[in-house]
This record gives sequence, C-alpha cells and structure tokens, in this order.
Amino acid sequence: MNAARTEHDEARGLWLGLLGVVIFAMTLPMTRLAVGPAVDPQLPPLFVTAGRAAFAGLLSAVYLLVTRAPWPRADQLPTFYVSALGTVVGFPLFIGLALRHVDAMHAAVVTGLMPLATAVAAAIWFRQRPSNAFWACASAGCALVVAFALVQGSGRLTLADALLLGAVASTAMGYVAGAQLSAQMSAERVICWVLVLSLPLTLPVAWWSWPEQPVRAASWGGFVYVTLFSMWLGFFAWYRGLALGGTVRVSQVQLVQPFLSLLFAVPVLGERLEPLTVAFALAVIATVFVGKRLPAHRPA
Repeated sequence: MNAARTEHDEARGLWLGLLGVVIFAMTLPMTRLAVGPAVDPQLPPLFVTAGRAAFAGLLSAVYLLVTRAPWPRADQLPTFYVSALGTVVGFPLFIGLALRHVDAMHAAVVTGLMPLATAVAAAIWFRQRPSNAFWACASAGCALVVAFALVQGSGRLTLADALLLGAVASTAMGYVAGAQLSAQMSAERVICWVLVLSLPLTLPVAWWSWPEQPVRAASWGGFVYVTLFSMWLGFFAWYRGLALGGTVRVSQVQLVQPFLSLLFAVPVLGERLEPLTVAFALAVIATVFVGKRLPAHRPA
C-alpha cells in the first residue's frame, strides 16, 4: 500500500513538475520582451530582477497573512536565503543581462543544461545516489542540448553565454534549497517566504531602478508575466513536484524546457523555428521518457 502511494506521489510530482516547466518556459521570451535588445532597450534588467520579486513578494505577504502561515524556524532561514540567492537574484539578473545581447532561442539552448546542474546539486545536497544508467540518460539529454548549440553556431563562449551559465548554476542552487524546504512545509509557503524575506533588498532596488524612459506596453506585459507566473505561481507547482517526485528525477523534466521556450519564442517574439529544432526536441523528450523510469535512490 505504501509503495502504491509512493508511485502515485511520484506520478503527481512529475505532472506538477511539467506544469512548472511549461510556465517557466515562457520566462525567456517574456524576459526578452521586457528588457528588449541592446539596439532597442526597454526595461532595465536590474529593475526586471528586483521588480518582479518585489511585486511577487507583496502578493506573497498577503497570501501568508490570509492563510495565517507560521514564521519559518530560525534553522530554516539559511536555506531560505540560499533559495533566494539562486531564484530571486541570480537567475533573473543573469538572464536579463544576457537577453540584452542574445535572442530567446539562443538562451533556451544554453540554459538547457539546467536539468543536469539541478541533478548534480541535488545529489550532493541530499546525498542521493542515482543509478549509472540514470546519469547516462541525463548526460545524453544534456549532450543533445550541447550538440544543438554547436549546430546552431553557438559553440564560441561569449559574455552572454557566461551569464547564461551563471543563471544555470543559480537555478540549480535555488531549486535544490527550495526542494528541501518543500519537504518541511507546503510549496506555496516556501516560495512566498523566499520572496517576503527578500523584500528588504528587492523593494528599494526596484524603486531605485524604476525606468525613466518610456517603455512599450508589450514590455510591461512581459514584466507582468515574469512577476505573476515565473516568479510566483510557477514555483507553486515546481516545488511541490520536486517534493513529491524526488528532486533528481523530476528535475529531468526540465530537459524539455529549452525547446518549449523555442516554440514560445515564435509567436511572442517572431523568432524563426528551424525544423532541426523539432528533431532535437523529440530526441530530448525521448531521453526524459526513458530517464524518469530509471532508479534514483532516495536517502533514508
């Protein structure tokens, strides 16, 4: 009976993780829409970083008051700050700066390394021991992402690529810390407390970096999306999925995220989708399908 419940929880975790990934996949095109290219800048990347966290933090404060959520324990605060450093500061800032210089499709390919980075961080943090076959499958998926980047001519490392890799590392760190907290309280309260505890930093920075020049309505629309969905509601599904299905296993669903971002960039930004992208997307989805069926042992 316990085994049946465990399998049910893992299935729910995978579906919730996929929902979170779909929401997060829109982050790159919407952030690109918000900040604009270097030749036509819109919202400052620093404002997008602090502003989306500040507004989401105010919504989180209301949610926590309405639900009468208890304050985090003192021993949980360091983990909250690690999660905030990765998801509130690192990822959005690196992404916003990089997307001033590269398009969303390029960023989607480079950030496709997030599943492997998250799995490695989780294995170290939680002392998990996935099977060799699991690692081989995850590595194959990441190799496909790297191969796609090379085929598209992004093999040369630029400053934007370095910023995107910084975003990958930040995300892995933030996701794993959030997953640990989600095992101790509801996922909704985790992201809400992360955002509320960040308000002393994000509110003044958002105020200081408020745009002075006129900004297109579409760019404000991108900002609203990354505030409500990328920074807040998406984590409701994502952290719950990581807690139910296991961080190492559910994180592999992220492999489809860069290709969803590629697809979303077509209607949102008018970027061109090549047939080769579809082929790589199918190949990566196949590795996820196989990888989630391979054993990943959890700690006692």
